[in-house]
Amino acid sequence: MKSGFTAEKAKAKFTAMRGTLGALAAALTGMAALTGAVVLGPNGPAGAAEDNRPDPGLPTPTVEMSISRQAEDPGKAVNLTLDDGPDPTWTPKALEILDSFGAKATFCMTGPNAQAHPDLVKKVVAAGHRLCDHSVSHDTAMDKKPVAYQGKEILDAKRMIDEASGGAKLHYYRAPGGAFTPQSRQLAAAHGMRSLGWNVDPGDYRKPGVDTIVTTVKRQLANGPTVLLHDGGGDRTQTMQALEQLLPWFKEQGYTFSFPKA
Repeated sequence: MKSGFTAEKAKAKFTAMRGTLGALAAALTGMAALTGAVVLGPNGPAGAAEDNRPDPGLPTPTVEMSISRQAEDPGKAVNLTLDDGPDPTWTPKALEILDSFGAKATFCMTGPNAQAHPDLVKKVVAAGHRLCDHSVSHDTAMDKKPVAYQGKEILDAKRMIDEASGGAKLHYYRAPGGAFTPQSRQLAAAHGMRSLGWNVDPGDYRKPGVDTIVTTVKRQLANGPTVLLHDGGGDRTQTMQALEQLLPWFKEQGYTFSFPKA
C-alpha cells in the first residue's frame, strides 16, 4: 500500500518551510533597521542587533560606536560598574569598600547628581576610578524619543559631569535601561564616549536580598565581565553588603579588576 508521501515531497516541503523562515527573519531584521531599534537581551543590549554605520547627518565618531562589554585587561578580569550616583550616602561607602580590596570601578553618573555633588565626582576620579555619562533624567524610554532629545540628554549630562570633575576624562556613555539607538551611540562616540553595556545584571536596584545579588553575579559571570550594580537611586544597603562579599570572592577566584574597553 502506497502512502503517497515520498522522499521528494518531504524534501520539497522542507525547502518551502526554510524559505518561509528565511523571509520572516529578513523582514524582522529590516524592521529593526528601519526603526533604529536595539534588541535587548538578558545581558544588556544585544550586540548582534547593533547598526554601527555612522549617520552622515550626525557628528563623526572619534571612538567606536559599538557597545563595550569586554575588559581592557587580558585574562580573567571583571569590570565593576555602579549606576545612578553619585549619592552622598552610598558613593562614599562604595569608594571605601573598593579601596579596601584594591578594586576599581566605573561610576555611571547622572548629570544632576554630579552637579549636586562635585566633591564626590572628584573623589571618584582621585581614587583612580572612571566616569560614565548616564544622561540627565534617566529616561529609560530615550530610544523612543527624537534624536535631538537624546542628544540633549547625553550632552547636557556630559557638561554637568565635566564641570563637576574639573574636566576629567569621561570614558563612557550608558543609556538608562539600555535604551541605546544608533544615533545616541554615534552622538556619544563623537564626543569621545564609548557606549557601555553589561553582561551581568543581578537586579540589585530591586533590593532582592544580599544572597540573591551575590549568587546571581557569580552565576552570570559566564556571560562576560561587566557587572551592573548601583550606588544611587535609593537605599543601596544590599548592594554594599553584596560588594563586601563579592570583592574577596573575585580575588580568591583569580579575577583582576579591569575597566571596559573604551
